[in-house]
Amino acid sequence: MTPTRDQILAYRVARHGLHRDTTDPAALTVFDLGIQDAGSRSPHVALAARLPAQTQLDGFTTTWAHRGAPHLLRTTDIPALATALWPRTDADAAARLNACGTALRRAGIPGLTAYTTAATAMREVVDTEKPRGQVSTEITAKLPAPYAYACRVCAATHIWGSLFQVIGLAAGVTVHADTRPTVLRPLPDQHPIPEESTGAGPIIDAYLRLHGPATPADLASFLDTTQAQVKPAWPDGLVDLGDGRWFPETDLDDLHNPPGPDVLRLLPPLDPWLQTRDRALIVPDEAHRKQIWRMIGNPGVILDRGEITGTWRTKTSGKTLTITIDPFTKTRDLTTEAERVATARGFNNVRLTTA
Repeated sequence: MTPTRDQILAYRVARHGLHRDTTDPAALTVFDLGIQDAGSRSPHVALAARLPAQTQLDGFTTTWAHRGAPHLLRTTDIPALATALWPRTDADAAARLNACGTALRRAGIPGLTAYTTAATAMREVVDTEKPRGQVSTEITAKLPAPYAYACRVCAATHIWGSLFQVIGLAAGVTVHADTRPTVLRPLPDQHPIPEESTGAGPIIDAYLRLHGPATPADLASFLDTTQAQVKPAWPDGLVDLGDGRWFPETDLDDLHNPPGPDVLRLLPPLDPWLQTRDRALIVPDEAHRKQIWRMIGNPGVILDRGEITGTWRTKTSGKTLTITIDPFTKTRDLTTEAERVATARGFNNVRLTTA
């Protein structure tokens, strides 16, 4: 039986931990993929939506992971994730590098060679804490010319940005953006730079348990590669629901019989809820999707009973955080949730307004 939209949304609310039914951040299923860091303590805001109270984040590390974006991860998960995210083939590597992959291919440099060479250079450079700009300069000097491009803004030559970040996980480098400038540090217990991929199967499985049902195209988009590279990594234990979407067979009962999604939450920009690739399912209105997913400067969203009912943005003044909501429809009182966001951001006072 194909699940209804209401069943899928209710299932995801539960699987994303939005019922606040655990006090242990490490137990949250969202950490099977990590929480993307959008700045302004967004991972802490994401956790405030999922945990009943603030807690110390011991045993977690931020590094460049999926699509080269910074993610807060369980530290113990990093070695396995590094090999799972390592490209399967040269074509897979080139696809993930986008324009950089095209430029390297034209220079006769295979994708996997580029990954290995750049990751090795980054590990050698980041032997102690260093500012990101210094690391970029030192790596660029180590690598052959095709690994860099002429930056018009800086009037300088830099390593390709997509390559610089996508190899951070494999190189065992942690990212610390709570300071200015951002600094990079070597992971205390660095794993070996991968020699080959162990396969993206665990990532595909984790994605489907959080964001499923989903298609191979959705997974290719999440991994920033092609469907041709995703299909060989497709794990066992999945069922085709008959419409091109797949789901773990062991979780079908949870999908068809989820608890009610009666929660009200303020989710930060790039929250795990927003990482799904079937955006039209969670936000049917195209105009609203354009407000949420932007090229830069994404807002946070209001999640009410499984539906995104508006967006929100913040401004700061001294010790006060002002949260301005822009509702799509009538929304329940958000005062308590706004206070949680302010606490997660480190502010003593919060002011809630409507656009």
